[in-house]
Amino acid sequence: MLFHLVKKDLLLTKKYWLFMIIFAFVAPIIISAKLGFSNDGFISLLITVLFTEYVLFNSVSMLEEKSKGSVLLCTTPYKRDGVIKAKYLLILIIFLGCIILYALSTFIGISPTLQTLSIEQMGVIMLLVSLFFGILIPVQVKFGYEKTKYIGFFIVFLTPFVLPHLMKWMEGANIRIDVPLLLSKPIFAWLPFIASIIIGFVSMLVSVKIYTNKDL
Repeated sequence: MLFHLVKKDLLLTKKYWLFMIIFAFVAPIIISAKLGFSNDGFISLLITVLFTEYVLFNSVSMLEEKSKGSVLLCTTPYKRDGVIKAKYLLILIIFLGCIILYALSTFIGISPTLQTLSIEQMGVIMLLVSLFFGILIPVQVKFGYEKTKYIGFFIVFLTPFVLPHLMKWMEGANIRIDVPLLLSKPIFAWLPFIASIIIGFVSMLVSVKIYTNKDL
């Protein structure tokens, strides 16, 4: 049943998919070419993932609220927790899609400015995305799309303007965040992924609890 709920979300956004696939492939190339400093690959992929995830996720939320889709789903055999789990799975699928497109563009070598990212960098991107949607989804489930649609909007659309300047300032000031390696480096590299999964799982439990007790 979870597969069918995710398929439903993908079908709701099918008219955006071609544009978003092209965007997810081209945007990192354009952004990294304009930035021109050492962390440009990391920043360009983070901006691309956030924007792609936000547009597609919000499109689903907007269409569901407009058509009362969530209310209708609750009259079917689909359980409420399945509806919420499908949202988190959709976020993960989009994230993996963006990573694959980025890896493909670096493998082809379509742009000399596009950097191959390390496991740690991809993990940090996943961690930041998990934090963003880990907060946004429970809030949206609680208060609805209309009351929360501008929260993510300002964060996502300010990120391309604020983050590059912040990273460039940190690089110019030689500011580094070093964490003592209490674990071996290979294990430490996967810690952001583990943290992302934990954050996503906790957020999902909170969202399920809110949605289960919500009067639709």
